[in-house]
Amino acid sequence: MNQTKAHEKPSQARGRLKIGDDWNAITIIALSQSSPLKAIAELVENSIDAKARTVTITRGREHGRPFLAIRDDGEGVPRDSEGRPDFRYVATHICDSVKRRLKADGTASLQGEFGIGLLSFWTVGDELTMTSTGADQRAYQMVMRKGDPSYSVSPKRTLFGDGGTEVRIAPLLDGIRALSGEKIQWYLAAELRDRIRATGVRINVVDKMARKQYAVEPRQYEGRLLHQLPLLRTPLGDIYVELFLNEPADTNGVAFYRRGTRVIDDLTLLDHFARAPWNLRYLQGHLDASFVNLTPGTRTGIIYDAAYITFCDGLQPLEAKLVEVIEAQCRAEEEQASREQLRAIQRAFREALLALPAEEYDWFDVHARALGPVSDSSEGADRRPPPNVLEEPFPGATEPGKEKRRKFLAWRLHRYRASCGSAPRRSCGRSRATARGGVSRRTWNFIGSWSKARAHSPGCTIRRSRSWRRRSQVSRWSA
Repeated sequence: MNQTKAHEKPSQARGRLKIGDDWNAITIIALSQSSPLKAIAELVENSIDAKARTVTITRGREHGRPFLAIRDDGEGVPRDSEGRPDFRYVATHICDSVKRRLKADGTASLQGEFGIGLLSFWTVGDELTMTSTGADQRAYQMVMRKGDPSYSVSPKRTLFGDGGTEVRIAPLLDGIRALSGEKIQWYLAAELRDRIRATGVRINVVDKMARKQYAVEPRQYEGRLLHQLPLLRTPLGDIYVELFLNEPADTNGVAFYRRGTRVIDDLTLLDHFARAPWNLRYLQGHLDASFVNLTPGTRTGIIYDAAYITFCDGLQPLEAKLVEVIEAQCRAEEEQASREQLRAIQRAFREALLALPAEEYDWFDVHARALGPVSDSSEGADRRPPPNVLEEPFPGATEPGKEKRRKFLAWRLHRYRASCGSAPRRSCGRSRATARGGVSRRTWNFIGSWSKARAHSPGCTIRRSRSWRRRSQVSRWSA
């Protein structure tokens, strides 16, 4: 008898999960959004989902209380059977968004699906007032307060009811009062970039405290747009790619979007993408995959499920192509740097050899070539360096003052060009160094200052540092 009872299986209890404290669950959901800018973006997305053409965000102060208002000209809150805005459904169907049913009926271009975006006002201010009009063109408003489980709906005393919806949050939290209109404009330009471009909605930010107004324009990437990238098709859907090749910088990064809304501003924050080519900092742009699942509370996280693995596997052909493009860019940059370094070295040697005394460095065969081709091209011609023209007398040496120096420099330029085998020529739009016979401004100033010192004191020597100190004076005089 005891053995029979020992072999009997224990009874299995089954049931369904349920929320023990509804208000506690609502509080947790409302406080799960940690970014006030993300909360503002969700309210703007509600206006875009309502087919608004213009959205105005106002930051100001009323009756001594700072407020933030979002007004649109969309379709407004869905109406009930009596033709009034159905605020009751909005307040009593948290986590059961009406947009989910609209999507099931075939309505596209809707972003919201969780029914908790309105509760994110807890991270912005203490009280939310939503105003919308009914079929009778009268305005009705719903008031919700932070930490209060109740809500109230009442008619609003206005002469004429405007279309669309207005959401006003006041007073703002102490940490949100410093949130400027410029920062809101900058965040929305990146957060809702593709949604603004796809819908053509105009978003304006009016900052009454700073007395400024901003227009939210979709963010523009920098660099060269990459064409002929492989098409990314997966069993769950296509992946949209828009990438730009830019100079390497820490500010470069590739963002991840979902249905036109930014989820992660830098793809390398995900462990799977902390590798090349994403962490090389050559790329700007974003990837958009509508089939990836997000964390409902913050909407800034990705659920690492089968859809995420499909997304990662679908990017492999793109990653191989981008590595090739970046390697080719690196090789081109190295070649360009080598050419620039070679030009700098050649320029330095040319200027140094022109400034050194010819009689002491005539064993440099490169000295004669640096000054230019020899005029006598016959066989066996003597390729000695040109004579030192500074040792020869010049016309006008006996004249005093500035006229003497002017004639000396003119004679010096003529003798130098004659020694190089080139006739005097005009610039004709070329550089100043070409107009001076291939001599740079720095070398010409040095020669002029040294020549000036020798003209005043024949036979004296002057140090390089001293002549460089006189460079600015001779430059102004010679010009």
